Amino acid sequence: MINASPPPPYSSSSSSAYPPRPLKSALRPRQQKSPEALERERILFAHLPAVDPPREKPIRNFLATRFSKFILIAIRLLFSIYLKLRWAYHNVLNRGLSILYYHHRTPQLIQKDVKELEERGKLPEHVSVILEYERGGLDTLIDEVSEISCWCASAGIKTLSVYEQSGILKSYISTSHRSISQRLHSYFGKSRPSIRVHAPPLSSLHEPGEEGSKVDLEVIFISEEDGRESLVDLTKTLCDMAQRGKISSEDVSVELIDAEVMENTISEPELLILFSPSVVLRGYPPWQIRLTEIFHVQDNSGVGYQVFLRALHRFAKTEMRFGR
Repeated sequence: MINASPPPPYSSSSSSAYPPRPLKSALRPRQQKSPEALERERILFAHLPAVDPPREKPIRNFLATRFSKFILIAIRLLFSIYLKLRWAYHNVLNRGLSILYYHHRTPQLIQKDVKELEERGKLPEHVSVILEYERGGLDTLIDEVSEISCWCASAGIKTLSVYEQSGILKSYISTSHRSISQRLHSYFGKSRPSIRVHAPPLSSLHEPGEEGSKVDLEVIFISEEDGRESLVDLTKTLCDMAQRGKISSEDVSVELIDAEVMENTISEPELLILFSPSVVLRGYPPWQIRLTEIFHVQDNSGVGYQVFLRALHRFAKTEMRFGR
């Protein structure tokens, strides 16, 4: 058996065949960059950061995120506690006032509650309320109108305007008139006050034999169509009259618009009562409430005599300061 040893890594024959070359000369010479490439590099380098970005700190970022979430949860918790306490306070207050000042369907008690306001001349002549049809349906809506009408008649308020956004009350004027009359009879007996129920621009419904005479209480039903839409119609009418030369631009004034609005809808109420937990006008006619005192009770969710009475007392403390 013949032992063949491997050839040496560098033999004389291999060294003579491939002579060693310097490392620098063995490298491929670089190609010269074109001017377009140099321009691209210059533009790219101008947008690169000058220094290396800082190293991320995962622990610090984790703690900061957790701390932010803790602060947010704490704020939400404190705010929810505040809302619960406010709701409990207002409900206990409303419940106490409803027991303390319950009228028992007796006009004399309501007159006693507002006697001081009447003596000071601080009782409004026109009160407006906003009611919601969605809260309890048509029967509940008519019942609330009847109850508020009795409160106004007992307090000596001459005009009550009831705003309901959809205008469904306008289709049930006779039903509402009958319900109000029956409720007034339960309050006053045979000597109940006279009423007139109407919805502009529809004809009104009077008591039998009282057409054209003065009534003790006037109930007006208004809706969303009596607001902005009526102003748009009035604007179109005035523009048409101006184009035909019947009036000039100098004739259009605040007094003229006031007269037209009062004739087509209602006069400006002195007090607007909301039985909702927040001030939501729901499309109430904007022109008529420029100088109206708006009252609502926080966290209240229904029609109540205590809200009506508090609104009258708040109105008595209001100072009307008209500018020039």
